[in-house]
Amino acid sequence: MPKPTQAESSDRHILYQDSVQDTEAEIDFVIETWEALRKRDAVYLREDFCGTAATACEWVRRHGDHVAVGIDLDQDVLDWGLANNVAALDASQQERIELICEDVTSTDPGAADIVLAMNFSYYLFTTRERLRAYFTNVLVGLEDDGIFFVDAYGGYESHMNVTEPRECEGHTYIWEQADFNPIDSTMNCYIHFEFPDKSRIDKAFVYHWRLWSLPEITELLTEAGFGKVDVYWEGTDEESGEGDGIYTASTRGDADPGWVCYVVAQKHS
Repeated sequence: MPKPTQAESSDRHILYQDSVQDTEAEIDFVIETWEALRKRDAVYLREDFCGTAATACEWVRRHGDHVAVGIDLDQDVLDWGLANNVAALDASQQERIELICEDVTSTDPGAADIVLAMNFSYYLFTTRERLRAYFTNVLVGLEDDGIFFVDAYGGYESHMNVTEPRECEGHTYIWEQADFNPIDSTMNCYIHFEFPDKSRIDKAFVYHWRLWSLPEITELLTEAGFGKVDVYWEGTDEESGEGDGIYTASTRGDADPGWVCYVVAQKHS
């Protein structure tokens, strides 16, 4: 019997978490920003489009008072998260996290201090009406002093058909922007994984979404009723010329070929 290839013996969810997500840095930014804007501790975090709930798990690991709920429509992925990420928490932490299979546009798991929608997940809403409706649900689902965090990406290369490989430990992560329609800003994107034995997982993850601009995102958040919306732009390391990993509220960014930033929307200013 032939030995399985590396692709056949790999788990796409583990590959995604290792290649794409940096939950520690993400929660660091959320906590630091909350502490700069609020005088009380945040307790309850809601992770929308949570997938395997890696970020929600990181939240409950940070403090014994932290509580999290993860919302996603894919029960299979939630089950994987329960079996692999939630199960890795200690008993106390497991009691403080819940994963719910619901639509993020209608979910109502109680008023959260913080809501997250990361990894550009909300880009799957391809009309202003649908995205505004989602933002409105988030607004209703926040405490009066609650804060909504999303990330966004862009730059002139984001409109191009490109394939970008990146070497990771034990595999190559490949991001493909397969096609972009400038008329409605919709695009099809794929994540592939390639291994040293030349085996591949093609289209391990498939995305059909709209490439939203920052003005569109911030305007729709304001239209939904958020009191204050800020873009947090990454600074530049003077020696390397690369991003320094420090994001601050900004009104001007650089015309980079590719950038990633955060948008922070406060329910009330």
